[in-house]
This record gives sequence, C-alpha cells and structure tokens, in this order.
Amino acid sequence: MRWKNVAMDVACETAGSFLVAVALYNFALYAGFPLSGFSGIAMILYRLFDLPIGLTTIALNIPVAIVCYRLIGREFMLKSLRCMIISSLMIDYVAPLLPVYQGQQMLIAIVTGVLSGIGYALIYMRKSSTGGSDFVIMAIKAVKPHMKLGTITFFADAATILVGGAMLRSVDGIIYGLLINFLIATAVDKVMGGLNSGKVGLVVTEQGEEVCDLIDQCTGRGSTILEGRGGYRRGKKQVVMVACNSKEMYQIQQEVKHLDEDAFMIVMNSTEVHGEGFRVI
Repeated sequence: MRWKNVAMDVACETAGSFLVAVALYNFALYAGFPLSGFSGIAMILYRLFDLPIGLTTIALNIPVAIVCYRLIGREFMLKSLRCMIISSLMIDYVAPLLPVYQGQQMLIAIVTGVLSGIGYALIYMRKSSTGGSDFVIMAIKAVKPHMKLGTITFFADAATILVGGAMLRSVDGIIYGLLINFLIATAVDKVMGGLNSGKVGLVVTEQGEEVCDLIDQCTGRGSTILEGRGGYRRGKKQVVMVACNSKEMYQIQQEVKHLDEDAFMIVMNSTEVHGEGFRVI
C-alpha cells in the first residue's frame, strides 16, 4: 500500500539523516575536517560566518535542484526535498542536543565515514537523497547507470575536500577528509550491495539428482541441474547450481563431499540474489 511505502520512506530518511547529522555535527565539525558535498561547504561557511549548517545547505541546494530536475525526475526531487528538510532539522536542532566527541582524530574520521555511509545508504535505498551534490551524483547515475554510487560519490566530492582543506590550510585535514570520503563510498556500496548478496555454488558431478535432493534436505534451497560435458574426456556431466547464504553454502560443501568425493565445486560471491526464497531489500 502507498501509505506503507511513504511511512517506510520517511522512517529510513529520518534514521539516515540522524546518522549523517551526528557524524557531521558531533564528530567532524569540531575536529576541523573538510567534508564533501554541500554540507561540507555549509560547514566551511559555519566556521567563517557562523551560519546554520542545515539552513545554508537548503539555500545552496535550490539552484542545483532546478538545473538537475529533468535528469533526476519529479518523484526523486520531491523525496529529496522532504529528506533535505529532515536532515537540516536534524543537523541544526537534534544533533546539538547530543555531546560532541573530541577524542583522537583517526577515530573521529572512522566514525564519521562509517556513520555517514550507513546514513546515506538508508536514504539512497528509498530512492531519495539529502540534496546538494546528491542531485549531481544521481544525475550522473541516470546518465551512467553502470557506475557504482560509491565511486561516483568519491570522485564528485573529492574537489570540495581539497578546496575546504586549502581554505583551512590543513594538509592533515585534506588527508582525513579523503579518508572519510573513501569510507563513506565504501559503506554506501557495502550496505546497498551487501543486503541482497549471497553465494552461488556450481557442483560438477555425475550424481546431479542426488546432489539436488541433498541440498533440499540440508538447507531447503532449490537448485538447478545444467547439462554439461567434460573438456578432457568429453564425458557427460551434470552441473548443479544453487544460490544461498554463506552459512548454508558451508553446509552444502560438507555434505557434497560426503556424497561424491569426485565432485568439483565452485563457490562464488553474488552481489544480488533475486527470486523465490530470497527477500530483496
């Protein structure tokens, strides 16, 4: 139902915005790290003129939103405007209520990158964004759909970090900023790609039906028999293909070894698994 989707959108946007706000305000801001995107520019203006970060981010977003509207579409634009307001409120009013961490620089950089990455991933998964450079990133994604979001994010935001570090006259700040940007990109790709990830096993055997029955008994997973032929002796072979999670794949490997010692098994990582028996997030 539509209202359930809207409720899930708002919940993910709120949770993601909270994580991003905490990362920016309670960790990165007082550590003096230059960050990427419009939030990074807003943080520079906050340090120079004491302008509110959230409100400044919204002001910077308006011209970019107008330019990118045709590429990103009406639905994404409306969702992003809603998320932009939520994230701005989180940064200006919620995050200041929490204590600020002023410990080791490396710990601050790691926490900032991981929290921001998870927060942005929650927002991106609902086909929304916090605006700013996200509009540019999603516009590039629309033109180049084969590129990963994390990769686009890293290169699109690196320039802002360099400019911010130059203004702050801090080489260490630039290094930490690039580290944070890398962690954000990695976390976004891992969270968005990892939720639907799994294992794919290919078992080359002469006992295909027995292997299928075994897989069903020990894991409850379905499997597919592919007809094959050996490349050396040209003998007929059966290739059993199965998709499952890591724990189930280990069980299958052990059971197949007991059933057929001559079986040849290949196990591969799968970024996404769709279909019956798998819940796509």
